[in-house]
Amino acid sequence: MQGASHMLLEEPLRLGSVLAPAKPKVFPSLTKIVGTLGPKSHSVDVIQECLIAGMSVARFDFSWMDASYHQETLDNLRKAAQNVKKLCPVMLDTMGPEIQVHNSSGEPIELKAGNHVIITPDLSKAPSAEILPIKFSGLAKAVKKGDTFFIGQYLFTGSETTSVWLEVLETSGENVNCLVKNTATLAGPVFTMHASQVISTWGSCNNVDIISLSHTRSGEDVKELRSFLQSHNLHDTQIYAKVENYEGLDHFDEILEEADGVIISRGDLGIDLPPENVFMFQKTAIQKCNLAGKPVIVTRVVDSMIDNLRPTRAEATDVANAVLDGTDGILLGAETLRGLYPVDAVNTVGRICAEAEAVYNQPLQFKKVMRHVGEPMPHEESVASAAVRSAMKVKAAAIVVFTFSGRAARLVAKYRPPMPVLAVVFPRNGLDQWRSYGTTQARQCFAIRGVYPLMGSTDEAETGGLTKEEYGIKLALNYGRSVGIVKPFDRVIIFEKIGDSSVVKIIECGDS
Repeated sequence: MQGASHMLLEEPLRLGSVLAPAKPKVFPSLTKIVGTLGPKSHSVDVIQECLIAGMSVARFDFSWMDASYHQETLDNLRKAAQNVKKLCPVMLDTMGPEIQVHNSSGEPIELKAGNHVIITPDLSKAPSAEILPIKFSGLAKAVKKGDTFFIGQYLFTGSETTSVWLEVLETSGENVNCLVKNTATLAGPVFTMHASQVISTWGSCNNVDIISLSHTRSGEDVKELRSFLQSHNLHDTQIYAKVENYEGLDHFDEILEEADGVIISRGDLGIDLPPENVFMFQKTAIQKCNLAGKPVIVTRVVDSMIDNLRPTRAEATDVANAVLDGTDGILLGAETLRGLYPVDAVNTVGRICAEAEAVYNQPLQFKKVMRHVGEPMPHEESVASAAVRSAMKVKAAAIVVFTFSGRAARLVAKYRPPMPVLAVVFPRNGLDQWRSYGTTQARQCFAIRGVYPLMGSTDEAETGGLTKEEYGIKLALNYGRSVGIVKPFDRVIIFEKIGDSSVVKIIECGDS
């Protein structure tokens, strides 16, 4: 494997620092945390605590509950974000092509290892431990004696009791008689809305920032969704391709080319792939995303925090390794949706990420990206890399980027600066609805490692007669001081585009 001889960690790594008391966190980690909102993170108070703890993206999983429930949660998110004066992008995660158990009552169904259960397409049957109605009439033709398949709201890990493996004993007409391989309790309401309906109604009404495309199999899947979004006036909504099956792995390069970002769904991958192969795909996929400058998010990291206040040692190491691999974000699913400690899960993962970032070998990654881009470098790549190089040389506290679309901030983040990127998002000239447009672009930046967007303005009443540059710098530095990024006499890199040229400046902060 190319570059395998290089250390992932910055040297020298002082192991003594491990024994030192933990420093209080004055600013969230550069790695972003996606929190899934649900029953345990539904209220304004809990969402507000999650935002303060470091949640950067709010995920709405439509395999749970209905549109009205999610609308109520979204309204609570907006209130919470307004209370803490923080932007937060909305990620809509639709249900992919799984076969759904028709559990109209939503009551838990307990299955015992060694018992038999019949899977039937007859939706008139009430779900029980003996029979499970499903919304698919072709299962009996698709399986044979000895086959195994998986049912569950949450994926099987060997320790969870909410998912079950079934072994096919025989088929009879459209019914499939199965042996229950492990004891489990299936819970959760039926999913009644198709992905297209969810997007065209709830997604369109709320102008969602990001759509997670479940079970992405090819670049064509992304193109189809992009066309669908355009037809529903969701021109600015980004698509994050969720790669979670073998077909998606096989077409990963074309998926990466078409998507705005990638989610590595390790739970489903752990079913399609042998467990010993998942780590290699994670490392390879993250590196490809890093080189392409597209955000990548890793799932299923601290499952034990669904029921426990602390993660296992293996889980904590797994989070850190994902950061060292180069992930932009960590996605918390059940941990925040139905877990007992949603705020602690966000806080704990953030602290682990921050520790890993402190030893991340940024110079090595910088060289890899430079080598991948090649020479002659495109102008925008040249100035973005120059801004990061300058920031490293002068040990800048932050990089301030002026941007309209967020692209400049993404380019700078591609070179993995070890300091925060404060992206001041300005409106485009001539747009009546600039604030709506600008807010969408700003929120989307929250999914990118190290980027913290701020809403700029061209309104003289807000800028106080300052030039765009003066106002943008003042806005960024005031924010930097308020959250502890920028201190007196720190150096800050300013990156902006003037006409067809891009300019990089170094400024030194005053003592006030």
